[in-house]
Amino acid sequence: MNMFNGVYQNKTVLVTGHLGFKGSWLVFWLKELGADVSGLSLLPNSQLIHSQLLDLQIDSEIGDIRDTKLIDKVFNSRKPDIVFHLAAQSLVIDSYIDPINTYTSNILGTINILEACKKYGTSVLINITSDKAYKNLEQEKGYVEEDSLGGKDPYSCSKSCADLIAASYMESFFQEGESTLVANCRSGNVIGGGDWSRNRLFTDIVESATSQKVLSIRNPNATRPWQHVLDPLSGYLVLGEKLINREREFVGAWNFGPTIDDDLSVQEVIKITKRYWNSIEVHFKSSESNFHESQLLRLDCSKAENNLGWSSVWGVDKAIERTINWYKSFYSKGNLLTRDDFSVYIQDAKRKNMFWT
Repeated sequence: MNMFNGVYQNKTVLVTGHLGFKGSWLVFWLKELGADVSGLSLLPNSQLIHSQLLDLQIDSEIGDIRDTKLIDKVFNSRKPDIVFHLAAQSLVIDSYIDPINTYTSNILGTINILEACKKYGTSVLINITSDKAYKNLEQEKGYVEEDSLGGKDPYSCSKSCADLIAASYMESFFQEGESTLVANCRSGNVIGGGDWSRNRLFTDIVESATSQKVLSIRNPNATRPWQHVLDPLSGYLVLGEKLINREREFVGAWNFGPTIDDDLSVQEVIKITKRYWNSIEVHFKSSESNFHESQLLRLDCSKAENNLGWSSVWGVDKAIERTINWYKSFYSKGNLLTRDDFSVYIQDAKRKNMFWT
């Protein structure tokens, strides 16, 4: 496929966290682009793993990004042209249960990747952080890249730290000549088939629909930027193309999220899902959690729209429809609709004249 002007063809690409939800979709897309892909990841805490179901044939290393010897081994053997760093402890609730694991994985792990890029002369690092890296003031206005970072919960704090550390490396070590070009990417709540992580809304929805259990929703009014996983990935790949071409002005922080109209409360999302899977039973209850949970979080993605020419392809309704149909097909027929979703997404992107197609 000649997307992104063919820059990924035969490029040596390392994806950390390739066995995770977003990582599996990214590896699938990179292979479609003709990249030479390898991955480094821990095994997910789920019996079903999207990457394994897809049977993606890549050089896969199972291990921890906190293991400096392992990182050195992987970089020395692969010498990647570009790294997409997605590996992280990514669950807010788990970060309260085990903050040390969260901080060390997300901070020390990111430092290890940055050090390896520096040592082995990696051309590009796309560092995936989170919209939760912003200091959340519960404001109606979407956060822009220059807004303050912060985080009350350990996960959000760890992601803001990882973001700042990468920015520090840009200023301290990656300013000269052919040094690594680094970008931090912050995206919203991603959905799509193949995610079985604990304590995520759509994982819980699928469990409810397939086991006839009542889904108990603790925080129905929490509003988030929802988007299909392919949308932020298209942004990462657009940005990667610019940096592969050594366009240094694209170094830095970038938001990749949906339009403000697609920022919905959990309750509104549930209402849409029931259109496509009416066996979902939901009970809304008052929050009794001791964990802090933000009520409102929005992104302003005008920088990516104006400077990169990037925007979402699918709105939230289409994203939910494709996600629910993916799981319905998997559980009722054993079919994977990953390739079908990808094909429809690319067709829709072409119809919208997305330049990267």
